[in-house]
Amino acid sequence: MNVIQSIDPSTGRAVDDVATATTPKELDAVVERATAASVPYEAGGRPLRAAVLRAVADGLEARRPEIVALAMRETALPEARLGGELTRTVYQARLFAEVVEDGGFLEATIDHAGETPMGAGPDLRRMLVPLGPVAVFGASNFPLAFSVPGGDTVSALAAGCPVVVKAHDSHPALSRLVFETMVAAIAAAGGPDGLLGLVFGREAGTALVAHPAIKAVGFTGSLTGGRALLDIAGARPDPIPFYGELAGLNPVVVTEGAARARHSEIAAGLVASVTGSAGQLCTKPGLVLVPAGEAGNALVAEAARLIDQASAATLLGSRIATAYEAGTEELRHRAGGMAAAEGGAPSGSGFSVTPRLFEIDSETLQDEPVGECFGPAAVVVRYAPGRAEAVLRSLPASLTGTIHAEADETETVRRLTDVLRPLAGRLLYNGFPTGVLVSWAQHHGGPWPSTNSLHTSVGPYAVRRFLRPVTWQNAPQEVLPEELRDGFAGIPRRIEGRLTAPD
Repeated sequence: MNVIQSIDPSTGRAVDDVATATTPKELDAVVERATAASVPYEAGGRPLRAAVLRAVADGLEARRPEIVALAMRETALPEARLGGELTRTVYQARLFAEVVEDGGFLEATIDHAGETPMGAGPDLRRMLVPLGPVAVFGASNFPLAFSVPGGDTVSALAAGCPVVVKAHDSHPALSRLVFETMVAAIAAAGGPDGLLGLVFGREAGTALVAHPAIKAVGFTGSLTGGRALLDIAGARPDPIPFYGELAGLNPVVVTEGAARARHSEIAAGLVASVTGSAGQLCTKPGLVLVPAGEAGNALVAEAARLIDQASAATLLGSRIATAYEAGTEELRHRAGGMAAAEGGAPSGSGFSVTPRLFEIDSETLQDEPVGECFGPAAVVVRYAPGRAEAVLRSLPASLTGTIHAEADETETVRRLTDVLRPLAGRLLYNGFPTGVLVSWAQHHGGPWPSTNSLHTSVGPYAVRRFLRPVTWQNAPQEVLPEELRDGFAGIPRRIEGRLTAPD
């Protein structure tokens, strides 16, 4: 019997047994309940979806002390970070309730029957409808905002889809706690039984993606794990969408002017971004381009000094710690056998690692680009005048690309932006990419290998992943969704090509 244990990252020891790995029979039962919930949940319409999302938010908030305390034990992340993450998680559930009530995400469109330049046209009415049950994989590095109660789950619920979550092995007790909290909230709001399900274990995860009743997958994790699940989703008799957030270097470029004017400030912000949350953020800057010469030297020296002073970091789990050590050893080899800076030594127990900074010359990098190293490490590359663009073009795509420049470097910023835009989903100027605001204008995604999707996994537009368009032609009013019926004016609709505001 495969037991799922809660591990204390600071010691590497099991604290308690949380669950047994979900069996195929148990998995079928969970998915069958989710499938049965699809019809009543969609029939409840937008009012039920909004009520469910607000109840989930309230339920999580009501158990804040218990949730944060358990998350601290299972992840070794600090209370302030986890408290902020829970605030974000609650907020995004409430935001999606507002998205549901707004209704614009449905893209309701009506073309009445009549004459057109192509002749007589039928009555056509189009709207986005739920895909059906969705599988969500909890992420290790965001035990709340990207796990059981996270953005994939609430955006799927907003779309009208039941959700089955595969709990992450690094925080199984927390996953169970928030799952039970959410199930109670869903029931109190009138949501159907089975609307949210939870499974444990790697075999259950792969079986979930292959299950014929699952209609889409949301995933945040490693490129290797994501690619394996993507292949399963694509090899099904009925291939389904797989929305994966996978990997990225998230390059930062510092211009000559910025290095001269703000080398200490930039170095401090960089090191904070690299080491924050033990470097276990998908937007962590992993590669920093600095100008060759005195200004760049000062920036690198200050960053190295700060890394040298950094304490050892505790990572989330054994697989992450092992991968970090292997990744930094590869970077050390690429850097000529030594690190530019190394922080505090590991404690010798648990999943403790040393923060590290490496320097690789631009020619070596262009010949063989480095990959993501998840954890508190980054690579510095010095570029000759006019050569930053060539280095950037040699890199794989990422979630983000960042430029530090001064106000009088407009032309340089324009050139760097032109190079970075095809390589990133979010462009930043004079800032750092860690920290992803949940808002309408946010885009959290990017070209392969950062994701395999055009969609965002953060913000209201994440709901688009779990919907599909349907057109009704010459349909009787009684079979149409309420949002497409004549006289309804509760949401934005496009009628005869013109966008109309709700009453």
